[in-house]
Amino acid sequence: MKKLSFLLLVFLLFGVAQAQTGPTQLQDINKLVEFKNADYDFGKIPYSKPVEFIVTVKNISNDALTIDNVTVGCGCTTPKYEKGKKFLPGETINVTLGFNAATMGTFMKNATIYFNGGTLSKQVNFKGETYQTPASAAPANSTIEKLKPANQ
Repeated sequence: MKKLSFLLLVFLLFGVAQAQTGPTQLQDINKLVEFKNADYDFGKIPYSKPVEFIVTVKNISNDALTIDNVTVGCGCTTPKYEKGKKFLPGETINVTLGFNAATMGTFMKNATIYFNGGTLSKQVNFKGETYQTPASAAPANSTIEKLKPANQ
């Protein structure tokens, strides 16, 4: 019983110590970087017609930052960015995310942007719905041909 009480006390103290440590990584990144389009909605887009959107990243910290990597959730998403480029306080940099729209119906995808050697990261999300466009125009109405006079 004493061992169980001691273990419980150790776990409680460990939990309190963990709760009192600094802010989470998400809070840290939001104090250093401001994001526009981090949750993007394409709305309805044509099936298999590639689309892109831009995530604007502004350095609101007091130090230079770099974007070191952008990982995507699947092969349907393609990131474009300047790897390792430093951007100073107050400067902005863009990350373009392309989506091939090869998913029929609704979709929800994500990408993770890694800063400063991977010590900070931010997940961005995008969603939408693809629709199938007709392969060709509507077929001609065959009843029109029957209504033409026979001498034509």
